[in-house]
Amino acid sequence: MKSETRDKYRDEGSADEVKNHVSPAVIKRLPRYYRYLRELLQNDILRISSGELSKLMHVTASQIRQDLNCFGGFGQQGYGYNVKYLYGKIGEILGVTQNFNAVIIGSGNLGSALASSPIFERRGVKLTALFDNSPNVIGKNIAGYIVKSMDELEEYCKTNTVNIAVLTIPKTVVREMADRLADIGIKGLWNFASTEIDLSHKGAVVQNVHMGDSLMTLCYELTK
Repeated sequence: MKSETRDKYRDEGSADEVKNHVSPAVIKRLPRYYRYLRELLQNDILRISSGELSKLMHVTASQIRQDLNCFGGFGQQGYGYNVKYLYGKIGEILGVTQNFNAVIIGSGNLGSALASSPIFERRGVKLTALFDNSPNVIGKNIAGYIVKSMDELEEYCKTNTVNIAVLTIPKTVVREMADRLADIGIKGLWNFASTEIDLSHKGAVVQNVHMGDSLMTLCYELTK
């Protein structure tokens, strides 16, 4: 990345400008930095060098410096990184400070587990509602949320800001649901339906999650 692009972010805070020039591989590593920095703060560690961080994360110090330099560096020679400051800046880059709102579509086992976990709160996302189409689930209290009928979805999104929809529904219906959500105006989908969705033509971003792929990768490693 050109130094003037890094300087622009450092001087003017133009995160979007920088993101357009950063490798997707670097972006994918940022949540891992964020997670480790949170753990450091929980242990009252307020300063760390790239070398110390590399030992914790099992990546090279050079890789850490290269990744962070894409956004201005954030470190000081002879001092290292201010953990709280770096944690906050990476959070800004990742959108943790944007106060995004999410809903879960599909309130079965996986949807219920996600609703009960701290995964949203820890990443600055507010879960606001759960939806389902099963009479056996609608009206049920899950993690403090009363499950709403899918018939209420459009009206709910008209009267409430919804940035992210979490899809924990069968893959046979996920494409139809994804189109419906994009047409409502939801711009982010977190898809657990084990099938690929692309809504770029509707201006929506999809993160497809394949938990089975992760399990198969683990199985492969065990065969080595």
